[in-house]
Amino acid sequence: MADSDSGAAAGSLDIVEKLKLHVIEHCLPLWSTVGWDGAAGGFVDRLDGDGRADCLAPRRVFVQARQIYCFAKAADMGWYPEGREIALKGLDHLLAKAKAPDGRPGYVHTLAPDGTVKDPRRDSYDHAFVLFALASVYALDRDARVRSEIDELLAFLDAHLRSPHGGVVEGLPPSMPRRQNPHMHLFEAMIAVFDATHEPVVQNRAGEFFTLFLANLYDKQKRVLGEYFEEDWSKIEPVIVEPGHQAEWCWLLKGFERISGCPTGRFRRELLVSSLRFRDAATGCLVDEGDADGNVKRHTRRLWPQTEMAKAWIAQAQSGEAGAADEARAALARLDRHYLSHPVRGGWYDQFDRDGNSLVATIPASSFYHVLCAVAEAKAVLG
Repeated sequence: MADSDSGAAAGSLDIVEKLKLHVIEHCLPLWSTVGWDGAAGGFVDRLDGDGRADCLAPRRVFVQARQIYCFAKAADMGWYPEGREIALKGLDHLLAKAKAPDGRPGYVHTLAPDGTVKDPRRDSYDHAFVLFALASVYALDRDARVRSEIDELLAFLDAHLRSPHGGVVEGLPPSMPRRQNPHMHLFEAMIAVFDATHEPVVQNRAGEFFTLFLANLYDKQKRVLGEYFEEDWSKIEPVIVEPGHQAEWCWLLKGFERISGCPTGRFRRELLVSSLRFRDAATGCLVDEGDADGNVKRHTRRLWPQTEMAKAWIAQAQSGEAGAADEARAALARLDRHYLSHPVRGGWYDQFDRDGNSLVATIPASSFYHVLCAVAEAKAVLG
């Protein structure tokens, strides 16, 4: 699985330290100032290409939650002490504006810039990130109020979003097709809640998503992760494969192994091998979409699959796989070279076409979660 960038990345200025400094010196200051709406409150959803806040764009609730995570995590690691106050300010805004503003339980899907409700749907994907944000803030201070919000959200998942076929419904009102994506992020959130609380019941909740992965999401014959399913988890043909999600599951399975002791090495290896089939020949970056037979269906390249590839290799390095640390550094070097080298310091390019042309004129806040998480994992494991 060697990559041509590996030797260069290993022999240059350490990419992990470089990206850590980039996050601390550029990303966190940018998104805590320009990225925060000082008038209406809340994080802005995106900046324009020149780094100005787009204050007229709707505010997706999962983006609010992701930004809360970023600043809580940065504070927890000692990278950005101001992050604690920013995370708490963001959480206060989220709870005041997005939680049950219409008197019904759960969090709405989208807010208008002034904090009013734009889309009242209860989306499972959003709730995964709200739970993740709450866990990240709870890890800072073990605040009883935040713990109460965690328990309330878990109860909402049980009472309103559980599917009789396993996992969760898409949201309220229910919709089709069923996606693996909300389940992946609920798996991530449960691992984060366990890390913050160390409660066996939460470990069991994470185990439910691991069981769902084995029983329904992962095709053990073709060794690919499906994206879309019927209500009873039967496949929707043709099967769509997102290489970035395969890499992301590789990292998450290592996290589950850490908290549960359940071996996941076989599935991590298979997912990583499968995801590596979907690389752009010119850059080595993951493309956005393929099929179950390894054919590329979309040659575009978003930012987030590159962070997930780095995290997958980091997970393998943590397991002692030879060469994995160098592969992780090579993936981070590609992320830096192609996506983070934006004229707005602390910004990024979100997506390229197969010829390397940028397809997204704005700088979406949603990508910060991916960048910060990858760099934090790299620092923790690779040093």
